[in-house]
Amino acid sequence: MKVVVDQDKCIGSGQCVLAAADVFDQRDDDAIVVLLQENPAADRDEDVRQAARLCPALAIELDES
Repeated sequence: MKVVVDQDKCIGSGQCVLAAADVFDQRDDDAIVVLLQENPAADRDEDVRQAARLCPALAIELDES
């Protein structure tokens, strides 16, 4: 799975960090998402999918091809 984030869409709610803190973080100054792992390990897939579902701004896209 490849994770893509759109920082321009992000509103800094932090739901992604709560769901998968080893894959997502937030910038200190404005809380915008920071992607830590573009290709997380397979055992993180469900948490990453949950993060994408929870994102109120739809700023996380998953490429599962």
